[in-house]
Parts: sequence; structure tokens; C-alpha cells
Amino acid sequence: MSDGSAPVVSSSQVPGSQVPERNLIWRVLHVPFRWFCRWWLHVEAEGLEHIDNTRGGLLLLNHQSYLDPLLAAVLMRRPVAYLARDSLFRVPLLGALLRRTHVIPISREAVRSGSIREAIQRLEEGHLVGIFPEGTRSSGTEVRTFRPGFLAMVRRTELPVYPVAIAGADRVLPRGAWLVRPGRIRIVYGTPLSQSELLDPTHGADDRALAEFARSKVAECHTRAQHLLTSSS
Repeated sequence: MSDGSAPVVSSSQVPGSQVPERNLIWRVLHVPFRWFCRWWLHVEAEGLEHIDNTRGGLLLLNHQSYLDPLLAAVLMRRPVAYLARDSLFRVPLLGALLRRTHVIPISREAVRSGSIREAIQRLEEGHLVGIFPEGTRSSGTEVRTFRPGFLAMVRRTELPVYPVAIAGADRVLPRGAWLVRPGRIRIVYGTPLSQSELLDPTHGADDRALAEFARSKVAECHTRAQHLLTSSS
């Protein structure tokens, strides 16, 4: 799936021994946030068994709230290296925290160059890398059109590509809110997209078709997460 401008990351390049250790800051922050998610947000997940914890992988996530990066990783056994706006790294304290918790800065100018190379390197090192292809927070009722920038990563990896969806985050921290409200969150981790699906000639070279295919898989997870959320009310 390579176009020759960056290395293709294959599963054989990332043996289990390369899976990164959880750093001290991640360990310290993970414990209280996991407790907070359990008792205040009642976070429950389905499909965690789909995540291969012996190698790297790419997570494609819907985006409802600023809490999403934390929510999607809180029940996992290891951290996720997210791509985040480089402007956030200039915020005092927050920038230092992001640098120490595996976050990758991304800018519009570098979206197809430096940031992508850094993300590919993280995949090679055995990290899970997370990206929000919608590009901005959605209303929570649907998964919006995916921006095509993420395809540069999808086409350069033979590692698992996981569709992931969160439901309920827009209710506990809606746009404009500063305080996290009590509520319920459901997360669904889908089965990884196979190489045969990603290389399907019906969309393989068409950015819009491939982006829509990936969006539809995340939307399926979102429908399931919404169902779990409704049935638990």
C-alpha cells in the first residue's frame, strides 16, 4: 500500500519485544483517571479482545469530546500515541504533559510529512497510534465525513487498522463546557480492517471511496456503542 514516499510498516517489523513500556507519567495518571471513568462516567467497553497487544496498530476514532483520547485508552493495557494540534504543545504545562505521554504534534502544513513520518516511526516501535479522521468534534449522533489526511498512514502500514467508536462523551463534556458531568460512556473496538479490504480495487486508489469505507466501519461501531448506551439507561 505504499506510494514510495515512506516505508511500509509490516507486522514482521514489530515483534512483541518492541512494544513500548508504559512510562511513569502514564502510569501515575492512568490510575486516578481509570477510577474517575469507572465511578463518575461508568465507562464500559466491548471488543477490547480485538486489540493485538503484541505489536503496533492504528486506531481510527470518532470524535465527540475533548475527553475522547483519554476515554479510548483508559481501559487498555498500554498507552496510545495520538496525533494532536501542534498549537496545544505551546500551552504551558499541557505541552510538557503531551510530550511525556506519547502525543504527536500535527499541523496542517506538516500533515503529510513530518507528523506522518513520526507516526510511522511510532508504529514501527510497537505503539498504538490514534487519529480522529473527522478532524473536529461531531454532534454525537453520527460519524461525519472523514478528512483524507489519515489515508497516508493507512496506506503505509500492514499493521492492524482498528475502527473504534465512543458514545456518550458529547453528553458528559459538551461543546463549551468546562466541567465533566456524570453520565455513561460506551466504547466499541471493532475487528481490524484486513489488507484485502483496504486493497479492494473498488476503492483502493480513490481517496474519497477509501475514506468512506473506513468511516462506515467506525460508524458501525458507533451504532453498536449507541445501542449499548441506550440499553444501559
